[in-house]
Amino acid sequence: MVIAEHYDLIVVGGGVNGTGIAADAASRGLKVLLCEQNDLGSATSSRSSKLIHGGLRYLEHHEFSLVRKALAEREVLLKNAPHIMHPLRFVLPHQSHLRPAWLIRLGLFLYDNLASRATLPGSRSVRFDANSPLKATISKGFTYSDVWVDDARLVILNAKAAEQHGATIINYCRCTHIDQHDNQWRVSLQPQHGQSFQVTSDALVNAVSPWVSSLFGDIDNYQAPQQIRLVKGSHIIVPKIHDGDEAYILQNPDGRIIFVSPFEQAYSLVGTTDVEYAGPPNDAAISQQEIDYLINSANHYFKHQITANDIVSTYSGVRPLMNDESVEAQKVTRDYTVVQNWQNSQLPLISAFGGKITTYRKLAEAVVDTLKPKFPAMTACRTQSMPLPGGDFTDRDTLLAALCQDYGFVPKPTLARYVRQFGTDTRQLLLNCMQLIDLGQDFGCGLYQKEVDYLVQQEWASCAEDILWRRTKLGLQLSEEQQQSLSNYLAMFELPITTAKSVVNL
Repeated sequence: MVIAEHYDLIVVGGGVNGTGIAADAASRGLKVLLCEQNDLGSATSSRSSKLIHGGLRYLEHHEFSLVRKALAEREVLLKNAPHIMHPLRFVLPHQSHLRPAWLIRLGLFLYDNLASRATLPGSRSVRFDANSPLKATISKGFTYSDVWVDDARLVILNAKAAEQHGATIINYCRCTHIDQHDNQWRVSLQPQHGQSFQVTSDALVNAVSPWVSSLFGDIDNYQAPQQIRLVKGSHIIVPKIHDGDEAYILQNPDGRIIFVSPFEQAYSLVGTTDVEYAGPPNDAAISQQEIDYLINSANHYFKHQITANDIVSTYSGVRPLMNDESVEAQKVTRDYTVVQNWQNSQLPLISAFGGKITTYRKLAEAVVDTLKPKFPAMTACRTQSMPLPGGDFTDRDTLLAALCQDYGFVPKPTLARYVRQFGTDTRQLLLNCMQLIDLGQDFGCGLYQKEVDYLVQQEWASCAEDILWRRTKLGLQLSEEQQQSLSNYLAMFELPITTAKSVVNL
């Protein structure tokens, strides 16, 4: 990878907000560099509940503007990324002692009508029979629609979109210091492997998610303009609790809700917990109390009972939310704030605080819009109608059928996974493949060498974890021996980072 010495914009942080900002800015004609200290999307952005949703529960906290904005974004994102997103029907079992039916009906009416719906059906009441996976004591409830998303791939596809418009994307490269020099931002970067170097820019965006306030400690003579509140959300993955494609939203006596969603065909994803967190974001992990909470909540509703022994995997993410002085973590606003801090200079420093994955594109648009005074030739936002890479199709089944016809030698389950991950870019992945042997070594579960090479060369993967838990979810299925084989293969890759002229030692 070759790095230039100067950019219009440097974005620090490679989560969904950072990559979304990079994609928006690059598509408007700015020369962009994005750096991420770990892997793209390796923190909060790959540890969500995997939902593009308006936030039904936010209505109780009177966040009508946020819900309206998020509901409108559902349609935009679903249209632009049909490979990594799909409509998901939710079942809400009614518990009259928690919320009265009239209140739920009112909330669902607002949910259906706060923003226009082009593809998603509205809500309705339902009654459960003996075939329901819910306990017999639960006889009625409601259904409504939201959208499932592969959150980690959403990050990767935004990074690819940015790169396709000329942006430079670097992961595993830490920002160590920022200062002003010759009326430019000067950013010192330290790759995981290789020598440190410096780049300059005319504008800087702070999008480091849970670290958004602490990054100001690396900037000379700046103090964080806002403080954030860290809220940890934990999830467990277990063998399927119920058959069917619908998800469940479960109310709890403490006012919190959890989702039970179908996950990777054979599993259920159960979460989230919403608890205060005060430690380093990288150290966030599920607690025994959270495990008990999620298991007890699921067992309260479902006939199929689960135990801690059923847990296949867990993950925890730390949300950087605005410190609005709410007493309870689940009541802290999920909306975002964009803060400009130019310090009486001509060098923009823009910070993105808070937000949720559903509104990342709107946050990115708002951030880049603030740069118009600095870059008057910049074009208008294009991302509302810009499909993400591989998303230029309308129907998964039709695309899969076409791929099966053209690449019949590839096992259909593998092609189906390719559709869910790469969409129409599957053809780029399989370029020059005429028979199964052309895909190279099978590391297990249909993870072929051809795909591994593609993920390294086209999607910034550098280790087994990047591939098994973010680019794919095959870490749930591969044995330790298979994972080690993949790690051994990846150790052969070496992708040095150099500047356009020479590496600058610090």
